[in-house]
Amino acid sequence: MRSAARRLATYEDVLAAPAHAVAEVVDGELHVQPRPARRHARAASRLGGFLDGPFDRGRGGPGGWVILDEPELHLGAEPAIVVPDLAGWRVARATFDGEGAFIDVVPDWICEVLSPATAAFDRSRKADLYAELGVGHLWLVDVTTRQIEAFRQAQGKWLRLGAYAQDDARIEPFEAVALDVPSLFRSPS
Repeated sequence: MRSAARRLATYEDVLAAPAHAVAEVVDGELHVQPRPARRHARAASRLGGFLDGPFDRGRGGPGGWVILDEPELHLGAEPAIVVPDLAGWRVARATFDGEGAFIDVVPDWICEVLSPATAAFDRSRKADLYAELGVGHLWLVDVTTRQIEAFRQAQGKWLRLGAYAQDDARIEPFEAVALDVPSLFRSPS
C-alpha cells in the first residue's frame, strides 16, 4: 500500500492565507504566522529607519544599498516564498524595478526579528534556506534579550560574527556607521 504523496504548498496557498497573517512557503510547506506584535514591529521599524539614511539614501553614510521592509521574496527553484522583516541589496544587484508583487533577486542581507511564534523557524530552516540561497549576511534581532546576533555566509553555512547589545556597535555589512542597539528596543516616550 502506497502512502499518499504530500501536496506541496503553492503561491495560491499564500494568497489564500488570512489578511492578518504572514504566509510563507519553505520546503514546499506552508507556514502561517500572526502579524508581528508591537515590540517586534517597533524593533524592525527602528532598525530600518536607522539603515535607511546612511545606507539606502547615503545621508551620513556610504549609501550603495536598497533596504526594504517586509519584502515578499520568491527564491530558488521551487521557489521558497519568504517575508523577512528587512532585506537589503547592494545597488548593483537591485535589479527588481517594476510593478510585481514579489522580488526574485537573492538579498545581500536579511534581518529577522525573533518572536516567540517565529524564533525556532527563523533560527533553523529559514536561516538554513538563506545560507543555501547565497544571502551574504543574516541578522537575528531578539526583542527578549535585546541584542542583534550577526552572521556572515561562508560556503553555504553561517559563520557567527557575534551578539551585539551595546551602543556604537559596528556590525557587518553595515559597519561603516555605528548602531545604538539599545535604542531599537526602547519604548516610545
